[in-house]
Amino acid sequence: MAFGTLHGLIPIAIFAMNAVRNVASVHLKTARVMRLSRSQTLLTLVIPGALPEIVSGLRIGFSVTLLGVLIGEMFASQRGLGYLIMNAIGLHDVPTIMATILLLGIVAVTASALLLWLDHRLHHRVA
Repeated sequence: MAFGTLHGLIPIAIFAMNAVRNVASVHLKTARVMRLSRSQTLLTLVIPGALPEIVSGLRIGFSVTLLGVLIGEMFASQRGLGYLIMNAIGLHDVPTIMATILLLGIVAVTASALLLWLDHRLHHRVA
């Protein structure tokens, strides 16, 4: 789990930092002119402006985290889907290998499609 989490946090953090950095300076200046507090600026300007990019980072981070967890389970675990695949490979159990990979594929494609849909919705809302 830690292996996968470390892999996923890096792209999410990079996307989030870039999103906050790309908030329009004119909006920040307007918030200062309107004398908004830091929390008001954060809640009304920075978070809504950065949210589409953060969701993009979550989509990438989810994929990398899933791969990291599977790789960690394959080589350093005694349970989990990665362990199940490696065990089935050792036993030449093709139906188990195919069923596990199909399950992983369905979960990955569904989660990615949902995050992509949300990503498109948020980007079109901003644009």
